[in-house]
Amino acid sequence: MSDNCFTYGSLMCADIMSRVSGMALAGEPASLAGHARQPVADEDYPGVTADPAASVEGILYRGLDGSALARLDAFEGEMYERVRVQVNLVGGGSVAAWCYIFRAPYRHRLLLGDWSFEAFLAGGKARFLARYMGFAALEQDK
Repeated sequence: MSDNCFTYGSLMCADIMSRVSGMALAGEPASLAGHARQPVADEDYPGVTADPAASVEGILYRGLDGSALARLDAFEGEMYERVRVQVNLVGGGSVAAWCYIFRAPYRHRLLLGDWSFEAFLAGGKARFLARYMGFAALEQDK
């Protein structure tokens, strides 16, 4: 059985998503209404929390298997909870997908303002890849 996952941060990059999930996946633009994306203090990645007045642009990946979801759970860690959400597709309609929502006990780590994917691509991605050593560990679990 396969599933969908909506991403809104570092995993919007197909190369990072493929390395983390262990699958070559093609993504498509989508959005998550009723949520806001904020930077996490001292990190290059964001967190998403419920906010009825906001919407988050991201990438939807389809066709993930159970192994890929387990790898994503390990990657996201304790600050995030995998939650079933409805995401809006660019051409209209919506689809159910998993999304990693920032857990309430860690919300003090979120900064004000919106996290920028463009800024991540310009410099944050290189820092993220240099600092994140878990890809090798995730590869061993495959």
